Amino acid sequence: MPLSVLVVDDDGAFRHLITRVVNRWGHMVIGEAGSVAEALAQADELRPDTVLIDLGLPDGDGFSLARQLRTRPWPMRVVLFSSGGDRADAAAARRAGAIGFVRKDELAGRAMRRLVEIGSGEVNGDDDL
Repeated sequence: MPLSVLVVDDDGAFRHLITRVVNRWGHMVIGEAGSVAEALAQADELRPDTVLIDLGLPDGDGFSLARQLRTRPWPMRVVLFSSGGDRADAAAARRAGAIGFVRKDELAGRAMRRLVEIGSGEVNGDDDL
């Protein structure tokens, strides 16, 4: 069953790339946001199954956005990503309520797809699936 996805990154070209990847997997990107404020408004309006969030946003960070989204009264998966990152970011992502963390260079990989589709909190970009 196709999932609905909201993509949050301040780089429009990168949002477009993620959208193509998610659509190729058979899911539907129903919205894109470039800031925390836009992401919260779109999440409330669209109620996506999954939200993919960059850590660095112009009006906040992905960790705080994840915490805010997890307070919504409907279920949604939150996955954080960044161009850098390490195991500490993966642990911080889970503490913020995200189901995982993936480095940007691994967004098209199996670990990211598994997070989007299965929601396994144990998967991060370093895992070999």
